[in-house]
Amino acid sequence: MNSAHFNSQSPGRRRLLQWAALAAFSPWLGARADEHQVFRIGYQKGGGLLGLLKAQGELERSLGPKGWSVSWYEFPAGPQLLEALNAGSIDFGYTGAPPPVFAQAAEKNLVYVAAEPGAPSIEAIIVKPDSPLTRVTDLKGKRVAVQKGSSANFLLLAALEDAGMAFSDIQPIYLQPADARAAFESDRVDAWTIWDPYLAAAQVALKVRVLADYTHLTQTNAFYESSRDFAQHAPIVLNTTLSELAKAGTWANANPHAVAELLAPQVGLPVDVVEIWQKRTHYGAQPVDSTIIATQQKVADAFFDQKLIPKRVKVADAVWTWQRAS
Repeated sequence: MNSAHFNSQSPGRRRLLQWAALAAFSPWLGARADEHQVFRIGYQKGGGLLGLLKAQGELERSLGPKGWSVSWYEFPAGPQLLEALNAGSIDFGYTGAPPPVFAQAAEKNLVYVAAEPGAPSIEAIIVKPDSPLTRVTDLKGKRVAVQKGSSANFLLLAALEDAGMAFSDIQPIYLQPADARAAFESDRVDAWTIWDPYLAAAQVALKVRVLADYTHLTQTNAFYESSRDFAQHAPIVLNTTLSELAKAGTWANANPHAVAELLAPQVGLPVDVVEIWQKRTHYGAQPVDSTIIATQQKVADAFFDQKLIPKRVKVADAVWTWQRAS
């Protein structure tokens, strides 16, 4: 099993050239029968079950007899992961609801292959404990750090709408998680919208207050995505991977402390912080059905209505059907 890390600080052009170089040889096209083909997975620091599969090695054991090995690539957030997917540098990944919407709007080459349920408290809009801001309406005119196109971006949009505000009522400061935390700690922003495990880490270390999470708001899904070409050419790999994710999720729901012990070294956080994240997460990989599509369409429409994507997208046009074994 190979592991690689994409440096989020490297220049965008250099990163794209690296991804293009990787894309120059798609390992699942034209490989000889006696060769192992490589399944390239993108994951995030808060990647949940993919991180668990990586730690356990279960996917390698399942795909090995089928002639596949696995390579793992870490990304700072969903938008960067899907950029690599579109470039042909990875075959599969996991993000929140908004990144694939932005990718569809940019006519990227992806399909939704499965979904995970959301949870109300795994991301939040937070402020420092001594902040004068006490409600979402207090964010008017304020600087709010958020990763553009991330799940946190939609939470921010939804919370503002619920408070009777438009996205244009705030000053969004688009930053990746590490940079956003630095800006938050140094008071260069007034609030930060962020997901786990970064959220759990901030709650423990900085004693932050939550202005809003998904409580009382429409809960979105998270998604596993693949390139359309890979889904067409290697469905057995996707079906095997999704089945392993479903099994891992069942085990993880019952063993949050054990999951925290496995993931803590990967994410570089104490076990007790990772356990906070795991205890408020519920896993359950499932096919993308009509109800999930309808919820995701609302996410897409909300971003278009606020002029955050350039065109309307139809989520159903980018769905691959997981033939889940009964």
